[in-house]
Amino acid sequence: MMIDGKLGVAIHGAGQVAYAHAASWLKNPHVKIVSVSSRKKESAQKLVDKVGLDCEVGDDFDRILKDGRADIVNLSGPNHVHTPQGVAAAQAGKHILMEKPMCVSMEENRALRDAVAKAGVKSVVSFVLRWNPLFENIKSLLAAGAVGELFYIEVDYWHGLAEWWTGFDWGRTYASGRSTMLTGGCHAVDAIRWFAGNEVAEVSAFSNNKKGKFEYDANVAAVLKFENGMIGKTSALFDGEMPYQFNIDLAGTEGTIRDNRVWSKKLFPGQTGWTTMQTILPDSGAVEHHPFDFEVNHLVDCIRENRESHVNIADAYRTHEVCMAIDRSLAQGGPVRLPLE
Repeated sequence: MMIDGKLGVAIHGAGQVAYAHAASWLKNPHVKIVSVSSRKKESAQKLVDKVGLDCEVGDDFDRILKDGRADIVNLSGPNHVHTPQGVAAAQAGKHILMEKPMCVSMEENRALRDAVAKAGVKSVVSFVLRWNPLFENIKSLLAAGAVGELFYIEVDYWHGLAEWWTGFDWGRTYASGRSTMLTGGCHAVDAIRWFAGNEVAEVSAFSNNKKGKFEYDANVAAVLKFENGMIGKTSALFDGEMPYQFNIDLAGTEGTIRDNRVWSKKLFPGQTGWTTMQTILPDSGAVEHHPFDFEVNHLVDCIRENRESHVNIADAYRTHEVCMAIDRSLAQGGPVRLPLE
């Protein structure tokens, strides 16, 4: 039920990313934050005090589901609670903004997709890099045919994670983190799908766990084959000793894009070297660096205009399916075809 013409937002899960979410909700004129809750009420209160909110504080998720003021539920708890909370929110008729990964198994993936479809609520899964300015530039270049037809694509997520990470205690476990691809590498997989405009048909993956900090292999590399014959590679490294790195390489029949560098005789006939795009790169893992303002505004627009998002739960299902195919390849020691049954 809208309050004074505004959509009510209930934030559940008060970890680091929730602070960024809250700051973005505050900037949208069409919403009002009605509550913040978490497993520990003191965590929710800390967020409210830090951001300067005037709203209800609690630790009971069921209370949110019954709260008629809450039109949108912002789910930002540990990985393993996303699906059960998302299913319950959909069944309660709430629109959903959900952090990634949205599930930790294919059973959860299907259950969440089906629950949201049945309820008819709007959703956005937080593959927030789709609004990164470099991503937007690359999509524009691809749409203009600047590099011709893609035949190879490579995106990597290299993010050294250790005890400094606020989510390390649960993220390192199999029960909640589940895998490197789901916990972090899903950003690279989603970028690959977004740039390719085509679905992955087969994967073959390898991994190791050099430092032993995680209950699952922390470093993964996978070769991909797409439905249209394109090939690619993705990797995710949690053991890396380097600044955050998000590598993007797209090779086409008439040019190439390497991060923010472009080689395109179609665009630049006199080109003698790489042309560099001056833009904001996806070069930081800090949540303050992510374009959550655009993500939040997008979901609000989808609700108000009654249209589906390009990164809704139905679309994110495919990204998570590829991640789990990679994990299955690691477990089975061979190639895995998609879709997963």
